[in-house]
Amino acid sequence: MSGEEEENAAELKIGDEFLKAKCLMNCEVALILERKYEQLQQMSEDPMNQVSQVFEKSLQYVKRFSRYKNPDAVRQVREILSRYQLAEFELCVLGNLCPETVEEAIAMVPSIKTRGRAHEDEAIEKMLNDLSLIKKFE
Repeated sequence: MSGEEEENAAELKIGDEFLKAKCLMNCEVALILERKYEQLQQMSEDPMNQVSQVFEKSLQYVKRFSRYKNPDAVRQVREILSRYQLAEFELCVLGNLCPETVEEAIAMVPSIKTRGRAHEDEAIEKMLNDLSLIKKFE
């Protein structure tokens, strides 16, 4: 992205390095940090010696704001959202915030309607229904 172009997440102008980056939803980060925490507990008799305060606070944060707890549900969410050719940034915002209506989804991620591959409201509605089914049966 040239220095003259202004970044704008609503239009998915977030810089090439971010467009190409792999993003993780809070629930994915929570799974990773929980595994690491378990490993640290096994390595030490006093697990608090191995865990920094930043690690502990990060784990608490992602657990608190994770919409999905079950590893299978987390995998399914990424699979469903990936079917819609979303940018990683869009996928993670929708996976983290779990909008309930098409209007909410567009308000949170305007680029799903403004980019060249703009989704129809029906497609967005189907995507949101699929996500709500995962949450319901988790």
